[in-house]
Amino acid sequence: MDILPILSTLRRHKLTAGLLIMEIALTCAIVCNAVFLIGQRLHRMDMPSGVVEHQLLQIQVADVVKPVNPYARVQEDMALLRQVPGVQSVAFSNQVPFGGSSSNAGVLLDPNQPQRTLNGTTYFGENLVSTMGVRLVAGRDLRPDDFVDVDVALKGLQTGDSKSLPHVTLITRTMAERLWPGQNPLGHMLYLTPIVGLRVVGVMDSLVRPNAYDASTAQYTMVIPLRMSADKGMSYVIRTRAQDRAPVLAAAVAALKKADPQRIITTQRTFDDVRDHFFRDDRAMAGILVGVVSALLVVTALGIVGLASFWVAQRRRTIGVRRALGATRGNILHYFQTENFLLATIGIVLGMVLAYGINLFLMQHYELPRLPAIYFPVGAVALWLIGQVAVLGPALRAAAVPPVVATRSV
Repeated sequence: MDILPILSTLRRHKLTAGLLIMEIALTCAIVCNAVFLIGQRLHRMDMPSGVVEHQLLQIQVADVVKPVNPYARVQEDMALLRQVPGVQSVAFSNQVPFGGSSSNAGVLLDPNQPQRTLNGTTYFGENLVSTMGVRLVAGRDLRPDDFVDVDVALKGLQTGDSKSLPHVTLITRTMAERLWPGQNPLGHMLYLTPIVGLRVVGVMDSLVRPNAYDASTAQYTMVIPLRMSADKGMSYVIRTRAQDRAPVLAAAVAALKKADPQRIITTQRTFDDVRDHFFRDDRAMAGILVGVVSALLVVTALGIVGLASFWVAQRRRTIGVRRALGATRGNILHYFQTENFLLATIGIVLGMVLAYGINLFLMQHYELPRLPAIYFPVGAVALWLIGQVAVLGPALRAAAVPPVVATRSV
């Protein structure tokens, strides 16, 4: 079809055509960036933890009266929990993956370097790697003789006695590659302070930080052989079969309460609950953006329907004349579809420029990555399809206008 008559008609309706173009442009710009942000949120929510989440439970307790021997208290509790039917393994940890708050330390490659090489999360606790199901890709797990009581280690820090400090560590593969690119990390030394030197004896495939807000550093993780005492914020981590989690959790809590009725259970949950709680804001944001995108697309479609219906009513006599001169229903239908396609194309081109500008703003002020080019053609196709579907109803009504309309007086 010759588009010159269409362009001539649109020039006589500059205001309405311009408003529709701007609506499509804004929708294109916002939808492209919103869909990109939704994808970023969903990708973040799929972040691997490195642990067997569907088999793990977390229990935190608070003692009303401080135990006489806090280390013995932990060992008694762990022995008690191992006797609970369905429990496969128990660990005591200072933190858990996706737990939120994180214990961190600056990592040095040389004890005398002025600036840290990276900031890494420090997990402490016995039997932690095997209980959480963390996979070792090189080296060995921590042994009982590697562990040092935390009180002894703190005293060693104060006195400068390096012999009373832990001397080995496990690190993730991502952290190893960051520290020693292309090298075998086993046997290498890293330092937390000038006197705290740790030799790498094992490499973990994956173990995410409790505060994994930045995906690029989420795997900078160490496991250090410190034996922790019963204290606020510590967690008992229990491994069981996925189908046994609910009864095992209830039985474990009951066993701890029976051992000391005065103690308070502050947290009792599965690791699925831990993940759900950590990503609740991402899930809410993705839902809001889906709502915004849906609303924009509906409003844009309604705008196209409304404008097309208005033009059909306004051009009814003209359509009748064209039908009387031999135009078929298909010609009329194709005319309105082509007209809408031209308006949508202009709006999409402007929208892509605007989308790029919005993305640059987000990159500069919110440290978001660059919008991938694939979102532009996908957004364009989506808006073209929505435009064609939206205009179909009015176009069919226009095609149904009989030639006799041309003979009626205005």
